[in-house]
Amino acid sequence: MRIACFLALVIAAAGCHTASAADDWQGARENRPGGFAREPWQGRAKAYQRALIREARLELGLNAPIPLFAGQIHQESLWRADARSAYANGLTQFTPETEAWIKTVFPQELGVGNAFNPQWAIRALVKYDHWLYQRIKAANDCERWAMTLSAYNGGLGWLQRDQRLTAQCGSNPAYWWGSVERYSRRAKWAIKENRGYPRAIIYAHQPHYLGWGGVRVCAPQS
Repeated sequence: MRIACFLALVIAAAGCHTASAADDWQGARENRPGGFAREPWQGRAKAYQRALIREARLELGLNAPIPLFAGQIHQESLWRADARSAYANGLTQFTPETEAWIKTVFPQELGVGNAFNPQWAIRALVKYDHWLYQRIKAANDCERWAMTLSAYNGGLGWLQRDQRLTAQCGSNPAYWWGSVERYSRRAKWAIKENRGYPRAIIYAHQPHYLGWGGVRVCAPQS
């Protein structure tokens, strides 16, 4: 087990990247020819601000983490409703499989529409995040939302495997930062993407949207 834990740490360390690096990558996508953007992302974000605030408050009340959700959409598509990647579509980058599944979980709210419909996509992101959040145990809200983002990106099953491995390696599975984020048996590319995902959203993108109301997730980094 000691060797397995050491290997997991080495793989995770090789895959880590900072929030500023993620921001640079997003900026490159924004500005390069043929990238996501042909207009500033701020204008696109503003167009969906009311819809996101409404859906977040309907789901989680006045203390909904609206800046976090906005930062997540920023990370997923830079607010492009027509965004496509190799496996996912739309504003919030749902895969066809996850889109089909979530329609069975929330047939009344999400049964009609698809990932390319911005209203559907925003509602689906908020509901899926909350669904994941309710199934994750963590030491506090900062750790819990970081794990929620990891699960949105890579699946709840993988997060739970990483938590079990963390405990087996003698660390605390209730903490994401400096604990669960350090342990995984995923492929190297998947670790790099998954560990960078919560960090970019919480520390690089969320601050852009603090004026939208709701609560901030995690204190600013010193």
